[in-house]
Amino acid sequence: MGAEITIGELAELMQVSVHQIRYFEEKGLLLPSYTDTNQYRKYGIDQIYQLSQIMLLRKLGMPVQAIKESMAEDGQQAMEERLHHSLVEIGGEIARLQLLEQFILKVLQEQRDFQMEKQNCQVMRREAMPLQKWFEMDSEATLDARTLAEQSVRVNALSETDIHYIYDRTDTVSLYTAVEPGGRAQRVLPAGEYLSCRLQVTDESVLKEEIGQFSRYAEQEYGELPGPLVLIEKSYLSLFSRDKLHYEILLCIESGDATGGADAR
Repeated sequence: MGAEITIGELAELMQVSVHQIRYFEEKGLLLPSYTDTNQYRKYGIDQIYQLSQIMLLRKLGMPVQAIKESMAEDGQQAMEERLHHSLVEIGGEIARLQLLEQFILKVLQEQRDFQMEKQNCQVMRREAMPLQKWFEMDSEATLDARTLAEQSVRVNALSETDIHYIYDRTDTVSLYTAVEPGGRAQRVLPAGEYLSCRLQVTDESVLKEEIGQFSRYAEQEYGELPGPLVLIEKSYLSLFSRDKLHYEILLCIESGDATGGADAR
């Protein structure tokens, strides 16, 4: 028995499919040591090492054409540069997955909170909320698709974003989002005790009635408070109940911040 092995034996040894090996041959990456008189491909130790390199580079996410170019290059520096490039790409993917993990945990926690506390008002401690302004609209207007599309400022990952509607007892309502990395807070809602009410509605027209009931309850329990009323839209929670919109109404009843949530200057 010769020192070379068949394509099937090579595939079993390296835990790849025969189809993959034939594909690498078709692309000029891996050729057999020789083909015997029965037209069987035979592979030696050199092909095993060569296939190992191909598999390592594929694991790094390198496309086949780049692997072909890499294997044709003769130099340590070129390979080091490719590996460093892969490290950068992997770091970016890790960061993306970490952000995705944080978002999933947030959604699950928000859903648990809604299930436990919906339709009930309670007082809770909240940390300061730095926000950046998106746009303003008439407080009596209903938000629609055209209004969103016409805004010159675009919100990254809008489907994942909490939208803060801040009512300052004027004729307009200001829409804010969380400060993005590298952004500057234009408004900070102070840390402190907040009256909170979570609700699910099937129609936005119900919101005004809910906000009115919340305001009357807050005034009855705590008197007239100087801070703005905040409505937070959590559209991503519709994943759990697609026919309902999820909101949280907030009103600061005791601020731990002397700024009182004023616009940043």
